[in-house]
Amino acid sequence: MEKEVLDRIEDLLHKQRMHKAVMLNLSAKDRIQRIKRIRKAMWDYRSQIQEALYKDFKKAELEVDMTEIYVVISEANNAIKNVKKWMRPQRVPTPINMIGTTSSILYEPKGNVLIISPWNFPINLVFGPLVSAIAAGNTVIIKPSEYTTNTSKLTREIIEAIFDENEVAVVNGGVDVSTELLKNRFDHIFFTGSPKVGKIVMKAAAEHLSSVTLELGGKSPTIIDESANLKVAAKRIVAGKFANSSQACISHDYIFVHRSKSSEFISLIKDRIIHSYGEEASESSDYCRIIDEKNTKRLANYIQEVKIADPESIVYGGLSNIEDCYISPTMILNPDRSSSLMKDEIFGPILPILEYDTIDEVIAYINSEEKPLALYIFSKNAKNINKVRNHTSSGSMNINETAIHYYHLGLPFGGVNNSGMGKAHGLFGFKSFSNEKGILKQHLNVSPIELIFPPFTKMSKFWVDLFLKYF
Repeated sequence: MEKEVLDRIEDLLHKQRMHKAVMLNLSAKDRIQRIKRIRKAMWDYRSQIQEALYKDFKKAELEVDMTEIYVVISEANNAIKNVKKWMRPQRVPTPINMIGTTSSILYEPKGNVLIISPWNFPINLVFGPLVSAIAAGNTVIIKPSEYTTNTSKLTREIIEAIFDENEVAVVNGGVDVSTELLKNRFDHIFFTGSPKVGKIVMKAAAEHLSSVTLELGGKSPTIIDESANLKVAAKRIVAGKFANSSQACISHDYIFVHRSKSSEFISLIKDRIIHSYGEEASESSDYCRIIDEKNTKRLANYIQEVKIADPESIVYGGLSNIEDCYISPTMILNPDRSSSLMKDEIFGPILPILEYDTIDEVIAYINSEEKPLALYIFSKNAKNINKVRNHTSSGSMNINETAIHYYHLGLPFGGVNNSGMGKAHGLFGFKSFSNEKGILKQHLNVSPIELIFPPFTKMSKFWVDLFLKYF
């Protein structure tokens, strides 16, 4: 690593540690003023953001607006509206054994935080967490992805235009930069990426006992039962699956469809893909590319393995162009469940379709795998819906809908175990970047608890017995 980058990291860490106390005392008005800068930047740099993302992987302008810019503006609007309330000490009821006291919870900043963002939504997943970190009153160092070079360069430009580096700063670079940053002590680390890298981040954080929020991924299943409205399901799944060429942690990774509905469902998915992207998705200006040739080759290899094992199972698509970083929308029927396609997180526009007979076998399969970030079910059968809800574990669950829960700032967003830990968005993001400090104040000169102070007597035993029995 260049000495210039090392010196910059050291300088930023020193400046932000020295400035932490200032941030701690920011009023709600001060925090709101900073969040408004972020919101304004999304408007001021809108065309440049669109251009940068097109250069990085041909993302359509309207898709940029909805999956990148809108998410940040929405997060900012929510924080601006609520941060004063979030900062206010939250009163806690006084139980009878605490008579004479009042208690509250104060959300104080964790301090110096690090945000490591991925390439798939490089504006959304930088500035969204940044809003939460600023709302909570922290200093922030941001490490954007090295894969989206144009967007990461623009991210630094935006941050330097709206923040002093003792409050928020960007450090661009590759894995070596991330590694160097993780050697340092941060009060909190917010990482979005793969479970594999999440383990590395968590291990590094453990060296300093830093808290972490890990937004990871995994294989998010979808269930289509025999009662589902197939037209609605197909329309919503195509929108959710093929946006961003399925380079999204909450994308539909595989679909269980009831055997009696399989043929009709596949036909409807085909029709909807053509409706959305035309007969040749490669010619559509609305169809995003894969981030780089390495990932395109990885996805093409999945398809090639299927072609070798059972070419008839590719019921739609299966085309690739490595140089153009293009993988066509592809459906594969009943792939080998032990194959790489079914074991790895796909992170691309390949959709395995698995036929099933009973909902119990679907639940058994889901529970045999790592807990997913999201789970989707399309059904009109309340018994099936409740069974899936109550007998599976996932970061979130959508019923008769695709990935729009991500936009709902009243819901916590995040995974469980292999798909992540900690939550983001709205109040939940604010809490992730805050220390929940419990505060208790005693108002009595003689507290009831003093009845059991040493020396222990028969009367002490009487009071202890009373506490054990009733309090």
